[in-house]
Amino acid sequence: MRYSREHKQETHDRIVKKASVRLREKGAHGIGVADLMKEAGLTHGGFYAHFDSREALVIEAFAYAMDRSMEHWRKISGEVSPEKRLALIAETYLSALHRDNPGHGCSIPALGAEIARESPKTRKAFAGKLDEMIEMMTDYIPSLPRKAARKQAIATLATMAGTMLLARIAGSSELSDEVLKAGRDSALDGAKREPKVEAVKKAKQS
Repeated sequence: MRYSREHKQETHDRIVKKASVRLREKGAHGIGVADLMKEAGLTHGGFYAHFDSREALVIEAFAYAMDRSMEHWRKISGEVSPEKRLALIAETYLSALHRDNPGHGCSIPALGAEIARESPKTRKAFAGKLDEMIEMMTDYIPSLPRKAARKQAIATLATMAGTMLLARIAGSSELSDEVLKAGRDSALDGAKREPKVEAVKKAKQS
């Protein structure tokens, strides 16, 4: 039986969506192709009708997850003034809700350490999405010149992702809550900090 191109694309998208959740929950190697296909309501044999390799699925799945994170950020940031957007993202990110739901959260703390050990192709694709995320956060720092804003965006994202990773290691415990609060305070301080006049002048001259 031959299916339409639209049906095949819908099926493809369903596999990617399911895989993006399971990979974030169980890790890049924590679930096999057969199980991923079963969760999507398909047989293992149909996998190669949609993907050239497991690596191709992993790349699409984490790209989908990164895109969803940025889409969520755009949605919530549209509700506040430009200078408050980065702080809102940091506060929402460093929450118990995000910590306890890795399958629907950011790919960086969920998959970052594993992706760093993957093939150059996979790392390059992840790095591309990471750069998109950094650029988006840079847009949310209107008080600084672009170069300085990007530097602050990288530092804020590193704080956010690192904090979430440590909080998940600690589990749902007092230590985990303590880690979240410390990271949130640090990220929010950086996001809300007004640049010093001399620092701004120096950044503009560079």
